[in-house]
Amino acid sequence: MEKVVIVAIGGNSLVRDNGRDSIQDQYEAVVETAVNIAGMVEQGYNVVVTHGNGPQVGFELRRAEIANEVAGMPEVPLVNCGADTQGGIGYLIQQALTNEFAKRGINKKVATVITQVEVSKDDPNFKNPSKPVGSFFTLEQAEEMKKEHPDWIFIEDSGRGYRRVVASPKPIDIVEKDAIKTLIDSGFVVIAVGGGGIPVIKSDNTYKGIDAVIDKDFATSLLAEQIKADALIITTGVPRVFINYGKPNQKALEKITVEETKQYVAEGHFPPGSMLPKIEASLSFLEHNGSRVIITNPESLKDAINEEAGTHIIA
Repeated sequence: MEKVVIVAIGGNSLVRDNGRDSIQDQYEAVVETAVNIAGMVEQGYNVVVTHGNGPQVGFELRRAEIANEVAGMPEVPLVNCGADTQGGIGYLIQQALTNEFAKRGINKKVATVITQVEVSKDDPNFKNPSKPVGSFFTLEQAEEMKKEHPDWIFIEDSGRGYRRVVASPKPIDIVEKDAIKTLIDSGFVVIAVGGGGIPVIKSDNTYKGIDAVIDKDFATSLLAEQIKADALIITTGVPRVFINYGKPNQKALEKITVEETKQYVAEGHFPPGSMLPKIEASLSFLEHNGSRVIITNPESLKDAINEEAGTHIIA
């Protein structure tokens, strides 16, 4: 039986810079990643793809705001923006993979599952928003936007600028996990929990959407746990994880244990706004019977799965 590997693609990796953020630009970025995923499929892995949507949700929110201001169109709730971008990005990945498989003569079908992810209404993050969404801004731009939207909160994000933050509750269940598992077992390459999934709260056996953004790495880790994936790969902007990043004594990590990783976390090596959630999601998967996590950049996927690139965290 093919090993199931989940690959998480960052939403920021689809928007390479502020001048290349159109849908066509994003599709071209997806095509590059599809080449690397197809390489894994050729090696016999059954791949599940998840993705972020931070910049895209920001675009969607801004479009809705402008349409409301200029033409009186109804406002679009954040939860619906998440659903819209999940479908839109899923479509781009689905098409790019289908086309790449056709080029290579790979007999694989691709399906996107619009995925709801349950969260708790009592999650403390609803009182302390922490999830960055949308584009990066200068301090001056952020201050101007706060004048228009006093309830918005901005934070500085890893030296790259300022971003709006919203509630980011922890995922507790993947609602469509059985459908995803059925598609995997039928040989599909599945795209799921896009943007961390559509956040929903369960009450009296019914679901209701709520305005929030679930961290895609935590949702991906939970999906990997619930479908019993063999490995989890989280892509980022660097080929390997570093300690002392950006300092003269920075060091790339190739293979580390769970205990070593926890020690590096305790020493404060991983920034909360970027690498730390990926590390925490990796540890969660490994502590719930996962065996292997790889963190690398998209272009190194094929080499990383063969232990020739990336940072490998082992149980």
